[in-house]
Amino acid sequence: MAVFRRSLMVTSLALFALSARADNVQSTPVVAPDSPQASSAKPEKATEAPRENRLFPVKDDVIGSMQSMTTRYEDTFADIGTRTSIGYLELVHANPGIDPWLPGDGTRITLPQQHVLPDSPREGIVVNLAEFRLYYYKDGGVKTYPVGVGSEQNPSPLTKSKVTMRLESPAWYPPKSVREEYEASGTPLPRVIPPGPENPLGNYALKLSAEGYLIHGTNKKFGIGMQVSHGCIRMYNNDIKELVFDVPKGTPVAFVDQPVKVGLNGNEVWLEVHRPKEDLDAQTKDRLWKAVMARMDTLMESNPGLEFQRAAVENAIDQADGIPRLVGERTRQVAKASVESGRKERVSH
Repeated sequence: MAVFRRSLMVTSLALFALSARADNVQSTPVVAPDSPQASSAKPEKATEAPRENRLFPVKDDVIGSMQSMTTRYEDTFADIGTRTSIGYLELVHANPGIDPWLPGDGTRITLPQQHVLPDSPREGIVVNLAEFRLYYYKDGGVKTYPVGVGSEQNPSPLTKSKVTMRLESPAWYPPKSVREEYEASGTPLPRVIPPGPENPLGNYALKLSAEGYLIHGTNKKFGIGMQVSHGCIRMYNNDIKELVFDVPKGTPVAFVDQPVKVGLNGNEVWLEVHRPKEDLDAQTKDRLWKAVMARMDTLMESNPGLEFQRAAVENAIDQADGIPRLVGERTRQVAKASVESGRKERVSH
C-alpha cells in the first residue's frame, strides 16, 4: 500500500492534464480523447438503450460504454432495468437524486453499461457478489448480466462450482431452513412448488455442483441487482432464458466478492468501486480505501510506470457508484518502450 500512496503524492502535479479531465467526474466516467471508447463514451440520445448482454470481445480489462435514455411517464427503475438488463441498485447509484419509482416523463438518466472485469480467471461463469453481476466468458469474449444475490442473513457462497444440469420449468423444493422461516412468519410452504406463476425459480434454471444452489429466473418483478435471495443467484427471466441454452454442462462457476475493481484499457487505468447499500458510511468507505490501495499496489507491481491522479481516485471512492473512472495512465516513455518491444518480438518471430 505504501507504493501506491507514494505514487499518488508524486503524481499529483505530473498528471495535470489527467486531473483536468478527472476532476470533472461526478456520475459519468471520463474517457481519454485517444481512448478506444471515446467514440462511444457520449450517452445515447435515443429514448431507449440496447440491452447490455451482448458478447463483448475481451481485449483489455474494460468492456462496454456508458449510455443514457429519456424516461417515459410510466417508467420506474425496475421497468428500465428489465428492458436494458441493468440491476436496480446499479441504476439508483448511477442516478443520485432521481426518484427510482417516479423518475418522471422526459428525465434523462444514466445507464451504467460499462464495466471493469473482475480479477478472476476468465473462464466459464464468474459471479461478483459485490456488484450483483454475472460474467460469462465464451469464444474469446464475455457476456454480462445483473443478478440478485443472497441476503445478509442467507449469503451466497464464496466458492468454486460448476454447472451440472439445465432445468426447464423447474419445480422448487424449499429446504427445511426456508420452510421453517416461512412457517415462523405465518405463511407455511409446501414441500414442493410445481412449475407455474407461484414458483420463485421462474421458467429456467442452472443447477450447480454446490449443493442447494441454482442460477435461476424469478416470478417477481423486483430484486435483480439486490441482496434478496436465500443464497441462489436470481436473474431477469429474459436473461436466464438466453443463458441457460448457452452454457454447457460442466462449465466452471466462481463466486467472488470484489467491491473494488481496477483494470487497464490500453495505457489507461480504470477504477470501479461499489458500495453494498444505498448509503455509504464511514466504516465502509475506509474499507473501500484499503481495498483500492491493495489493488493498485498489485497492479503497479506487474505494470511499471503507472501514474495516478489522487483527485480521481478519491472521487471514485467518495461516489462508490459502480461507474468506472479513469484514474491514471502509463507514462509515455514506458508505453513507447512497450510498443517498441512488441515490434521487435514480432520481427524476431
